[in-house]
Amino acid sequence: MEWWQWLLAAIGAFILITLIRAVFFTPKKKEAAALEPEQVDVKRYEEHLSQAIQIPTISYPDPKDVDWTQFEKFHAFLEKSYPLIHSKLEKEVVSYATLMFRWKGKNPDLDPIAMLAHQDVVPVTEGTEQDWEHPAFEGYNDGEFIWGRGALDIKNHLIGVMESVETLLEEGFEPERDVYLCFAHDEEVMSTVESGANTVVNILSERGIHLDSVIDEGGAILPVQIKGVMNKYLAGIGVAEKGYADFEVAVTAKGGHSSQPPKHTALGQLADVIKNLENHQFKSKLSPMMMDLFMKIGRNVSYPARIVTCNLPILKPLVTSIMKTIPPAACMIRTTTAVTQSQGSPAANVLPQRASVVVNFRIMPGMTIADVEKHIKKVAGNKNVEVNLIKGKEPSKYSPTTGRTFKALEDICYGMNTDNIVAPYLVMGGTDACKYEPVCENIYRYSPFLVNTGLLLCTHGTNERIPVAGLADGLAFFKRYIKMLAGS
Repeated sequence: MEWWQWLLAAIGAFILITLIRAVFFTPKKKEAAALEPEQVDVKRYEEHLSQAIQIPTISYPDPKDVDWTQFEKFHAFLEKSYPLIHSKLEKEVVSYATLMFRWKGKNPDLDPIAMLAHQDVVPVTEGTEQDWEHPAFEGYNDGEFIWGRGALDIKNHLIGVMESVETLLEEGFEPERDVYLCFAHDEEVMSTVESGANTVVNILSERGIHLDSVIDEGGAILPVQIKGVMNKYLAGIGVAEKGYADFEVAVTAKGGHSSQPPKHTALGQLADVIKNLENHQFKSKLSPMMMDLFMKIGRNVSYPARIVTCNLPILKPLVTSIMKTIPPAACMIRTTTAVTQSQGSPAANVLPQRASVVVNFRIMPGMTIADVEKHIKKVAGNKNVEVNLIKGKEPSKYSPTTGRTFKALEDICYGMNTDNIVAPYLVMGGTDACKYEPVCENIYRYSPFLVNTGLLLCTHGTNERIPVAGLADGLAFFKRYIKMLAGS
């Protein structure tokens, strides 16, 4: 045979094998966990969530700007709403207003579990108050949605945990291991080492407490509905989160009167630095976690589409190249660079003696803030560039996708709906969860509420709201999680 005949034969064989592989590239067989029906009081949950939203527990970077009376009101509201929790659990208030509850288990030799949430919310942007369909702190329930700041981030989660624990106490459930409920007051402001979460972790560490597992906000249940391709729900379990760093990048030059400008002012020189930073992005890489996510989704698409998805390992370079061109996808495979603020001369007719920009980086796990600083200096193209870290947080470690905690999450999600695709993913934003790494290895981020991507975009924005229809499943999830993780 001629070489081209061999080539055609090889191509034909590959196509045939792919067609056959695609037929069998289906979700791995998994028996739905036998889940007992859970009694949940959805009406009480709705009422309490609405009331919680009405208390504007807004956090600010400077504690002096915080209205602490609102946090006092919120604590009083929780005490009134959840009498069994406050009579049967140990309660501590630490670091200004962070709440720490301990539900004692029957076996003190077992490591406790911790369930996290935060009390604080972000403020409503000044001038946008009238853009809300219902006032941001009214907690209005129209039967379809509960509206208001905190409805999605994250009073829905906090109140859901409290409702579930209160119900379990009403039912007489006794955990085998301790259960900690840890609700920080300052998650939204990425605060200092004295933050609520850090204080809780320091207390646990000083008491010699190692946690079996931690669950916090992060993931959700997203409908994935593409006509003719897929009609499923993606339950994303956050197993890691990106780091955060703000760097000031500056260039200095001789100042003077603008009537006698040099060839390039400090701003002109800085423009080249900006261009170099944006043109030299960090290396993109499809991590094993992302491949696991794509493969699980790929197994659930219809047959014609599976002809492509069954070859994802071979198509990895192509997938990476395409993702790099799409910002929402690129952020999942590389450390991102965003030039966000600038400063130059104080007047229009004065040459700047110092020009600076603030560059925000969201750092992939496996990298460090120090790596980012080296990258800036390497690609800046100006030996006189000045690089200063303003603030930052290292990326988290990856939590395992094996072991009893992840399996429990998987079993509960799949048992509640066999159309759920349960997969690990990388959280783009920050949570308190990563601060618990000194006392725990099994840290996961998941809020068990069905929310479409359009609603997720309202988080921190105008018309934040949560669908009422998904609240019952959220309560059932928390109850099952406690029973499964703390009951043995």
